[in-house]
Amino acid sequence: GSFLGRRFHMNRKTIIILVGAGASGALAGIFKAPIASTVFSLEILMIDLTMASLIPILIASVTGASMAYFLMGNQVLFSIHLSQSYQVDNLPYYALLGIFTGLVSLYFTRTTFVIENLMDKLKRKIDKILIGGIVLGIIIYIFPSIYGEGYEFLRMLISGNASVFINQNIVASTGKIWHLLLLLALILVFKVIAMATTGASGGVGGIFAPSLFMGGVAGVFYAKMINLLPFANVPEKNMGLVGMAGVMAGVMHAPLTGIFLVAEFTGNYQLFAPLIFTAIFSYLTISLFETHSIYTKRLAERGELVTHHKDKAVLQMMEVSNLIETNFRTINKNANLGDLVQVLSNSERNLVAVVDDNNNFQGIIFMNDIRNIIFKPELYDTIRVDELMYMPEPLVSPNETMEDVAKKFQDTGNYNLPVIKDGKYLGFVSRARVFSQYRKLLREFSDE
Repeated sequence: GSFLGRRFHMNRKTIIILVGAGASGALAGIFKAPIASTVFSLEILMIDLTMASLIPILIASVTGASMAYFLMGNQVLFSIHLSQSYQVDNLPYYALLGIFTGLVSLYFTRTTFVIENLMDKLKRKIDKILIGGIVLGIIIYIFPSIYGEGYEFLRMLISGNASVFINQNIVASTGKIWHLLLLLALILVFKVIAMATTGASGGVGGIFAPSLFMGGVAGVFYAKMINLLPFANVPEKNMGLVGMAGVMAGVMHAPLTGIFLVAEFTGNYQLFAPLIFTAIFSYLTISLFETHSIYTKRLAERGELVTHHKDKAVLQMMEVSNLIETNFRTINKNANLGDLVQVLSNSERNLVAVVDDNNNFQGIIFMNDIRNIIFKPELYDTIRVDELMYMPEPLVSPNETMEDVAKKFQDTGNYNLPVIKDGKYLGFVSRARVFSQYRKLLREFSDE
């Protein structure tokens, strides 16, 4: 979608819709989940819910799912028969599962960024590949179940037939429940490390498959723990499937995507109530610790995150460096009033920037502030520029976000703010030009 939009020079809004349509079509094709893929674009990619954007995304989703059914048949990804349908009595357990999967999601997200930061310290690509390969080799040797997407292991685990896979691990279960719980806990811990190491060393670790894997294992682990209580008897299959939605909702900050995706690719629509309950509690839990999802955290740290908040979205697409105006006249601080009058007579603006011999910014002079003396020639040689200037506040850096610059305009009421880099004068950014650019970008986001 992005390639086609840029190739045919389409506007920003159309490119965003094409990106959403491409993502939805691919997701619908992989998981045979057209509804979830549509929700994904609206929830993750922050595309506005309008008819202009919804129709192409829906078409792409249905087309992707239809092609998947045509080429691969009607079988769903996780065809699991539920031995027990949803019971209201289990609702508190699903709420606790939501909290648990929210904490698992927190571990997923933070471990991913910790490993990425550690690998980024390695400057040479070959070092990343070697260290990543060694770490992955050790983990997969000990826990073969972690290798790949893990869908087959997950399918067998949720169905209660994972003994073959579990016995392949060096840390194999002896059949005792505590040994099995320990093995599942270790798989949860090391799956994220393997995924993050793969991505940080140059491979593709993915987010979707690992979050589903983690959710399924977390759900079964939680159910087995709860069933140790003498008064509890929760269905492990249900918990495993619902756990997928919980971790996905937490990691991606997308509860609706988790709900619909699991319901669609398992074909178990009777789990809608527990899916909703668990996904919401997972999202609320991780939101207490992480404001942004694993997809958006890096963008938010760089100030590049585009959200449904149109005002912030437009400001984030604007750059100070593109708005600097250089048609303001400058004058040396050692010049006199006569020189200043000469500069003002040729200026298009009502203010002058004062600099030194090295173009270091010293201050500004407003014409209105010296109007009472500019018509007195006898003062031209006696008054120096540095006696008339003053240092304005605040100053603007070319690396600042436009949201910060807009706040400075709002707080001060100034019409122009000087742009300074390392003490050097670059120009001014004006309220009028900022507003003009803001309106231009806002129209690109309009629904018309």
